[in-house]
Amino acid sequence: MTRKPARMYREVEGQVYTRREYMGGVPALRVTQFDTGDLRARFPVELSLGTEEAAQVRDIALEAARVSAVRVLERQAPNQFHLKVRRYPHQILREHKMAVGAGADRISDGMRRAFGKPVGHAVRAEIGSELLTVYTTAEHLADAKEALRKASHKLPVPTRVVVTQHAA
Repeated sequence: MTRKPARMYREVEGQVYTRREYMGGVPALRVTQFDTGDLRARFPVELSLGTEEAAQVRDIALEAARVSAVRVLERQAPNQFHLKVRRYPHQILREHKMAVGAGADRISDGMRRAFGKPVGHAVRAEIGSELLTVYTTAEHLADAKEALRKASHKLPVPTRVVVTQHAA
């Protein structure tokens, strides 16, 4: 069965559905790493990718944004960054899979008792939630901004880059 478009899961609606112990067959989380780069070094500059609207962001989109940002940073600033995925996708997404094709009307009950099976994970992000954070040096500030700009194109919500300078 093909994956549904992301716009179907973008809106924050309904109750939070997170208790995995009560459900079976939840697919694996797609985010492979939450921390990438040089994890031991202390970097003076911090850039965060914050959301401008409340939305649900699928784990697939979060992983695509992370991969996109890491690709730019590893090329432009090797070993001079630490990228952190700030939000964990706790929300379990459900889908009511309908039978399609000839004779499906005899098999399917339509929308009767339509609760849905687990199909993925999502982050419920409020306005101003930081999804990704990059720690880097002052020389690579422009590279980190570009990495977060490219990462923002993978996300289904308008975002803003916030820069914070720390004393080294």
